[in-house]
Amino acid sequence: MQDRVEPPFWMQGNFAPVTEEVTAFDLPVEGAIPPELSGLYVRNGANPRHGQSSHWFLGDGMLHGVAIEGGKAQWYRNRYVRTPIFEGAPRHPLAGLDIRYALSNTSVIAHASRIMALVENALPMEISRELETRGFNDFGGRLATPCTAHPKICPTTGEMHFFGYRVIPPYLTYHVADAAGALIRSVEIPVKAATMIHDFALTARHAIFMDLPVVFDMPTAMAGSTMPFHWSESYGARLGVLPRGGGSESLRWIDIEPCFVYHVANAFEEDDGTIVLDVARYDEHWRDGPKRNAFDTASLTRWRIPPGATRAEETRIDDRSIEFPRIDERRIGVPHKAVYALATDGSLADGVFTELLKYDLTSGRVDARRFDGELPSEFTMVPAAEAAGEDEGWLMGYVYDRASATSDLVILDAGDIGGKPVARIRLPVRVPQGFHGTWIASEPRACGAAAR
Repeated sequence: MQDRVEPPFWMQGNFAPVTEEVTAFDLPVEGAIPPELSGLYVRNGANPRHGQSSHWFLGDGMLHGVAIEGGKAQWYRNRYVRTPIFEGAPRHPLAGLDIRYALSNTSVIAHASRIMALVENALPMEISRELETRGFNDFGGRLATPCTAHPKICPTTGEMHFFGYRVIPPYLTYHVADAAGALIRSVEIPVKAATMIHDFALTARHAIFMDLPVVFDMPTAMAGSTMPFHWSESYGARLGVLPRGGGSESLRWIDIEPCFVYHVANAFEEDDGTIVLDVARYDEHWRDGPKRNAFDTASLTRWRIPPGATRAEETRIDDRSIEFPRIDERRIGVPHKAVYALATDGSLADGVFTELLKYDLTSGRVDARRFDGELPSEFTMVPAAEAAGEDEGWLMGYVYDRASATSDLVILDAGDIGGKPVARIRLPVRVPQGFHGTWIASEPRACGAAAR
C-alpha cells in the first residue's frame, strides 16, 4: 500500500478552492458600516476550477466583491475570470508566451473608468462592476507585453505606471498610460536575462525596477510541473533607477545584496534627492525551486540610495515574517508614515497569517491585531476623505473563521487596528486565502458614470 501524499498547502484549509459562484443581497452586518463608504471592495486570488493546481500561483482567477452604499452591504459576488484557460484553451508549456493566455488571478486595479483583473504574464482583463468578464484590454492594440499585477497610479498626474516582463526578449518593458487610459510611453529596460519581477517602485521623479536572482528555468517550464523559476547564486541583484520621462540611456543601476522581493510598500525621495524604498525582502527564494509545503519568509526592509551612490544602504526595519505590505495609496511616490502588513508565526505554509501589523515609521511604533481562531487576508487602506490624514480611515479585508468555516469582510479603524471592528459583514460562503484587493469608490452621481 502506497503512503498517502499530503496535498500541497494551497489545496488545504482555507487555501483550498471554492467551486460555486454565488450572489447574495442585503448582507447581515455586525456593527455599523461608515456612511462615508460608497463603492466596491474586490479581491482576486487563485482558485483552481478543476482538480489541483501545480502551484499556489497557478489556479484560475476568482474575484470576491462586496458592494457598499448608504451604510449597507448591498451584495456579495464571487466570479471566475473568464480567461482563455478557463474557457478550455489547451495548456502546453509554451502557451505562456502568448500574452492572451492568462489566469488573471493576482490583483485588481481601477483606472480611467476601467476595472481590470491582473496577472503578471498577460494583458489586463477588463471586468464590470458586477465582476463579469468583458475581455482583454490591450490599450487599443498598443500594448505588446504583459502588464504587472502591481501598477502604480500617480496621485499627482493620474497616470498609471506599469511594466511587463517576459521570458523572451525584450525581457522587461516600462509603460505609462495617461489619466484617460491611453498608452503614451513604452521603454525597454535592458536586463541580463529573464527573471521573475513581480513589483516595482515609483517616486515623484523616478521609476525603480528590481533585477533579482530568481531566474527563468526552461526545463521546468517545458515539464509544466510548477513555477519555472529558481534562485541563482551567480546572477546578482540590483535596482534600475529611471527618471520619469527618460529613455533607457538615462537608466542607472544600483547594486544591492542578493535577495528577492515580491512586494514594495512604497518609495519616495528625500529633500537631498536620496531615494528610499520600503519592501518585503526575502534573503533568498526558491533555492531548490518552488516546494509543495514550504514558502520562504520576508521581513520589512528599507533601501536608501543617496545621490551618486552605486550601492544601496540596507536596514531591516523588523525581524518578523511579513507579507502584503500596503500604504494609503494617496502617498504613492511621496513620503509615507504608515505601512500595514500581515505577519506569520512561521512561513505561509506553516502558520499562515496570524497578525495585522501597523508600522509607524516616524516613531518606530508597531501596533498589532492578533487573529486567534481566524485567518486574515490582505487588508486595504481606505481614506475617510480626500483630505483626511494618512491613517484616518479604514482597513478592509476578508477574514476566515476556523470554527464556523465562514468568512467576513472586516472593517477596522486604521488608527486603532487592535480595537473592536467598526463593522463585520457576514458572507454567505467561505472566501479562500487569496492575493490582492482594492477599494473602488463610486463616482459622484452627477457624473452618471460607472464605479471606477
